[in-house]
Amino acid sequence: MSELRVLVDGIELSAEWADENPETRAEIERALPIEGDATRWGEELYFESDLDIPAESTRAAVEPGALAYWPPGNAICLFWGPTPASTGDEPRAASPVNVFAHADVSTFQPEPGGATLRIEAGTE
Repeated sequence: MSELRVLVDGIELSAEWADENPETRAEIERALPIEGDATRWGEELYFESDLDIPAESTRAAVEPGALAYWPPGNAICLFWGPTPASTGDEPRAASPVNVFAHADVSTFQPEPGGATLRIEAGTE
């Protein structure tokens, strides 16, 4: 059971809310379900949303599985590995993001290219 469900082209990932950006979390929670045609950038998927959330406790370096909101692009992001901005194996956003949740990406192996990314309320 998880607080959130993340679906990437039908592949389901369990996810839990993070506490570091409570205002972002509240806005995302109100907007669920959120879905978009995501673009791949290294080992990140992102899509533009209708949300307009200000920067909160932002950071560029995130952990694998981070679900984040990117304020400059009003985008929802899922990170699972290095991106073109990374200097090592850690995921790194193009610029700081508001992390709002963490997904289990331990066995996540998406197909190359973009994907449909959906975030919805899970079953508790």
